[in-house]
Amino acid sequence: MASSDQDLVPVLDKDGVRLTVDDAIATVTLTNPTKRNAQSPALWRALTEAGRQLPGTVRVVVLRAEGKSFSAGLDRQAFTPEGFDGEPSFVDLARGADAELDATIAEYQEAFTWWRRSDIVSVAAVQGHAIGAGFQLALACDLRVVADDVQFAMRETSLGLVPDLTGTHPLVGLVGYARALEICVTGRFVAAEEAVTTGLANLAVPAGQLDDAVRDLASAVLAAPRDAVIETKALLRGAQDRTYEEQRTAERQSQARRLRDLAGVGD
Repeated sequence: MASSDQDLVPVLDKDGVRLTVDDAIATVTLTNPTKRNAQSPALWRALTEAGRQLPGTVRVVVLRAEGKSFSAGLDRQAFTPEGFDGEPSFVDLARGADAELDATIAEYQEAFTWWRRSDIVSVAAVQGHAIGAGFQLALACDLRVVADDVQFAMRETSLGLVPDLTGTHPLVGLVGYARALEICVTGRFVAAEEAVTTGLANLAVPAGQLDDAVRDLASAVLAAPRDAVIETKALLRGAQDRTYEEQRTAERQSQARRLRDLAGVGD
């Protein structure tokens, strides 16, 4: 983020999503502040496209949003009979075949999956409201830096739905089952102090310092050799699915690869 996001020529700019690239840092910005960056299928497709268009030079991806809110969640127009222009309404989807509904939700989820790729470190800069799909989008990233006015909330259950945009797995991993259940079923707000205390956020700063804090974190990530970061991320991501002994083995294998690379010795 050496250059301002607005000063760079966008790689992608459509449907409320802008992607810019400044050497090793890519910035994905939600660009519909008048609607508090409410989300739609078109926005999700644009996010998926942004992930596919990342150049190989990118090591850090920053996710940010214009305006006072990160994202107020799903655009309520989705629940109207007419839905979005050119899109099947959620009512129509619900009346369709199970396989079609499953495939559609899977397509929506793709906007939330690529942020955890091993070859990048993703950082969400979150201010104001991050509700429902907005909360899940922040959870899709590896790291979260929040403004002191942040308000996380998972409102899907309150609407008779469930969180289905990949947010449940990271939420449970970060705060544990009991707290995750309580957050989801009550739909309550989680503010900055609790977010940091429970592990939802890595750091909370005054709103005016959010961009600088994210810039500093990105610089710190870039200070480490890329291959070591990739190996470390993969090692940590897999830890929760391994036993202690399996993790020990994975550590040895990863370290052996790093030592051979540093020594210039092939496998």
